[in-house]
Amino acid sequence: MPRSSLTKKALATSLKRLMEKIPLNKITVQEIVNDCELNRQTFYYHFQDIFDLLGWIYKTEAVESIADYKTYTTWENGFLKIFLYIERNKAFCLNTLNSLGRDHLDSFLQEISYELLIGVVNEVSQDMCVKVEDKEFIANFYTLAFIGLVIQWMKTKMTEKPEVIIEKLSELVEGNFASALRRYEKEL
Repeated sequence: MPRSSLTKKALATSLKRLMEKIPLNKITVQEIVNDCELNRQTFYYHFQDIFDLLGWIYKTEAVESIADYKTYTTWENGFLKIFLYIERNKAFCLNTLNSLGRDHLDSFLQEISYELLIGVVNEVSQDMCVKVEDKEFIANFYTLAFIGLVIQWMKTKMTEKPEVIIEKLSELVEGNFASALRRYEKEL
């Protein structure tokens, strides 16, 4: 692993460790670099600010982990990975949810969910004649529904098992992608 990646990882680990005890808006760059025994200049060489580091953590740790789950037969596994990531990083994610960093959590969920869902929509519609903007609308609708589901789960202390949520979600949307796409296909 390149030295730059190791440094970023060390900074990320320190931020996550600090976020287990301290609200994000109370953490300083100095505390992060002290925790991982680096200097402020090193931090600013890699990141503009703490929120930039926060975004990098979500992008590298979670977004890339679902790259192989963008098909109709695997989307449930992709969403399960998102839930499990949040569950494994509970303090970090809840701290982000309850801070000024909330936009980074929302962006992370938006990016990861939309990417997964547009892959499913494109796969299901490959033999259909549906406008790109209609496919995007469907993917965006399900993305917003999923984000709401995740945020609600986080706000209710993550008591329900992710596997149960995914099972319910799967039952709810079973066949709905194709059904919605067929409705838009008729309008052409």
